[in-house]
Amino acid sequence: MKSVVILGIYVTDLAFRAQRMPLLGETVAGSAFKMGPGGKGSNQAVAAARAGADVIFCTRIGADAFGDIALATWSAEGITSRATVMNDVATGAAHIYVDENTGGNAIIVAAGAAGALAPEDVDAIEEDIARAGVFVTQLEQPIPAARRGLELARKHGVTTVFNPAPAMPLTDDIYPLCDYITPNETEATALTGVAIANIDDARRAADVLLTKGARAVIVTLGEAGALLHTPNESTLVPAFDCGRVVETAGAGDGFTGGFAAALARGESPVDAVRFGCALASISVTRPGTAPSMPRLDEINALLAERSVTQ
Repeated sequence: MKSVVILGIYVTDLAFRAQRMPLLGETVAGSAFKMGPGGKGSNQAVAAARAGADVIFCTRIGADAFGDIALATWSAEGITSRATVMNDVATGAAHIYVDENTGGNAIIVAAGAAGALAPEDVDAIEEDIARAGVFVTQLEQPIPAARRGLELARKHGVTTVFNPAPAMPLTDDIYPLCDYITPNETEATALTGVAIANIDDARRAADVLLTKGARAVIVTLGEAGALLHTPNESTLVPAFDCGRVVETAGAGDGFTGGFAAALARGESPVDAVRFGCALASISVTRPGTAPSMPRLDEINALLAERSVTQ
């Protein structure tokens, strides 16, 4: 099994649970608060590591208490850190509102030190990328860094997974660098202009991304599962019902990390999507982002159980 190299940001999540979001100028009482590790890239790294992958994570953090949490998290999860520690910029943080009734969320991210990630950070880990099986990146860090990572992975024949989150305008020359692009419905709509209300809409949006040059598209559809769409196949992989949804923050990161881990150990694309769906389906039954990610034995048990009952 080859390694998974992930470029992205770390932030410390500050999660508040409440009945509803406050209006501007209003204060509401919350029912719970929790602080823990977060950031899309770091969450994906934790998910992939717990799913059995050898993970290398590249980012920037500050020389502060939140940075210490980051380093302790990666050490505990067996993740190899390629983090640059900055003395003049704080580690990032995220405000997460969680609806205590539905588990839905709204998030504000301040990338902090990781917002300074640049192509030279990626050049410094070219050897790691060259030896990897899969390279993963997102859009919480600056686009030039993400693009450089995809370029280096393509140069060395490494499978690329691009999670275009949060959605933002992209030039079309980035899509041919993507073996897999993994938007959710909102991101797919932002990138293509196709409003997604059903699976046929998701296929139309995926076709637009294929036309732009992506080799395969995975549109994650929440409780409906994930659509794997290529020029030769279009398969909807259902999500798994694992019980009451507690928190959906981090589910997309769990899917991407699990998908990358499965690809790195040689699973087929559709089986890797199924593995990612299983991981994400378990994660939403637990609070937190990175802390909610299940381990390999739990994911395999769920897949084995459902294969018997189907």
